[in-house]
Amino acid sequence: MTVLLAGCSGAADGQEKAGKRDASASASASAGTSTDRGGSTGAGPSPEKTFEPDPARLPKTRSEARDFIDRVIAGPDSFGPGVVKRSPYESDPATWPVLGKDCVWQQQKPGYSVLATLTRSFEVPAAAGKGPVRLAAVVTVHRTREDAAWEMAESIEETMRCPTQQLREGELIGSMVAAALFGGEATQANSEDALSEVGQYQSSELGGPHHYAWQQAQTLQFTVAVTGKGAKGRTRDEIDNLVVQAQAAMLVRLESAVEKQS
Repeated sequence: MTVLLAGCSGAADGQEKAGKRDASASASASAGTSTDRGGSTGAGPSPEKTFEPDPARLPKTRSEARDFIDRVIAGPDSFGPGVVKRSPYESDPATWPVLGKDCVWQQQKPGYSVLATLTRSFEVPAAAGKGPVRLAAVVTVHRTREDAAWEMAESIEETMRCPTQQLREGELIGSMVAAALFGGEATQANSEDALSEVGQYQSSELGGPHHYAWQQAQTLQFTVAVTGKGAKGRTRDEIDNLVVQAQAAMLVRLESAVEKQS
């Protein structure tokens, strides 16, 4: 079952989220994900077994989790040609983005369930009358599969609770529509759970509204996410393709990093 969630903002539209969305919502059963802290997915078919993980290759310590992230997280080439690193390139590994009750994102210390998390920032530079495309990728290693599933449920709740969100000073996202797709449904075959979100991005620097896209997927104890923020002259398809390509690259690397060797 595909779950669609629509959020419309009555205020200014616009911003990102991949560090949980600056590629990093609990709608749980009421929103259709039916994901509880036990990690069971109460709605939708069971994900197809596309690969067999090796328990010995799953990270169990913070140092192993950091090494795993280094092997999986996207680099500029994961998005395709023309993408470069932004500065700062990597987030502080001791921080974790949290959406406050005021719908403003803030950095806090990661919770106990997080072994390690990292966000990288990228850009398609401005050129020929087109503004820069801001991109981000995040990989989070939780202690358990249940913890990772709970992060996915919280992501949906955030969209429902805050249809307009402030990513940082001068940046907003709004008019968001989100969809959840369980493993084995439609074309969703490379993760246990997947979320996507599109909306409008607006910033004091780049104006707007521009197209905004975010994807997050969960497999085992891991979540991976990618965010794309548009700019003047950039098409929706251009942003979506960048996000999809990097997300697919990370999921392939994830599978390779933990798959049982024959």
